[in-house]
Amino acid sequence: MHDLSDQQFDTLITRAMDELPQEYIEGLVNVAIVQADDPTPDQIEKMNIREGSILLGLYEGIPLTQRGNNYTFVLPDKITLFKHSILRVVNSEGELLEQIKRTIWHEIAHYYGVSHARMHELQNKHD
Repeated sequence: MHDLSDQQFDTLITRAMDELPQEYIEGLVNVAIVQADDPTPDQIEKMNIREGSILLGLYEGIPLTQRGNNYTFVLPDKITLFKHSILRVVNSEGELLEQIKRTIWHEIAHYYGVSHARMHELQNKHD
């Protein structure tokens, strides 16, 4: 897949957000959704990403299920979409939008406290 400008990628992120179930999007409080070309070495190390693996997106923050009464005056949680990683796994513009939606959905699930195991379980029910 060819490279996209940051503006084009941002437009696709906005479109994907508009196409996701809005009740989950509206529930995002104090969350920044950003893009980066690639994950940083610190992000790769923190997520224990092995050689040859690809990190498409990353949620950094405190999931809703782990927040207590003292959760005040904190920096926003952050969901990052990695443009170059996503472009590596798609073959068409249609696949690109769908992959962006899946990646955002996956990272939003982390915000709501859904584990990887639970995500796979839910995905298998829908396949």
